Amino acid sequence: MGVTDESLVAAHLRGDPAAFRELVQRYGDGVLGYLFHMTGNRDHAEDLFQETFKRIHEKAHTFRGANFKSWLFTIATRAAIDSGRRRKRRAFVSLDQETDCEEDNSSPLSGAVCEGAVDPADEMVRQEQRQQVRQAIESLPIKQRATLIMAYYQQLSYREVAEIMGCSVGAVKTHMSRALGTLARRLPDSISVIK
Repeated sequence: MGVTDESLVAAHLRGDPAAFRELVQRYGDGVLGYLFHMTGNRDHAEDLFQETFKRIHEKAHTFRGANFKSWLFTIATRAAIDSGRRRKRRAFVSLDQETDCEEDNSSPLSGAVCEGAVDPADEMVRQEQRQQVRQAIESLPIKQRATLIMAYYQQLSYREVAEIMGCSVGAVKTHMSRALGTLARRLPDSISVIK
């Protein structure tokens, strides 16, 4: 059995730099993917990624050993929300960013589209569908958007999402149901609600 997250946090607090690197290695891809889906912008997501792990480093002494992953995603969510407040706009998903199959295949929005795309006409249709999905997700209220991204893209359980968002599992289910309902209404029937 491997080293637990809790023991890595304890080792980090004792000054072991390898412990912190291991935590970043374990969760870095998931956090970056989450932040990318929250922002829609790779550069902004990377800035928030740095801010998240800076806060983890600075606040490690406040971790009480419950569930490190939930604590980490709580901090990432707060960093994203704080950033959105600083930018003084409700939605902070960039619709200008194009997904390049070669550069960024970490996005579930791009993965299904990039694999096997040969026909330029089909690719144009897929790009338009991706944009429609992004716009629909951007239009969701922040709690519904965060719930959708954590539960679907990050595959966190409703219990984990509830812990991160500081609400009940029932509230998470409500946010998810409303998000999916909104997406179903806003997206054409030809587009799957979740891509």
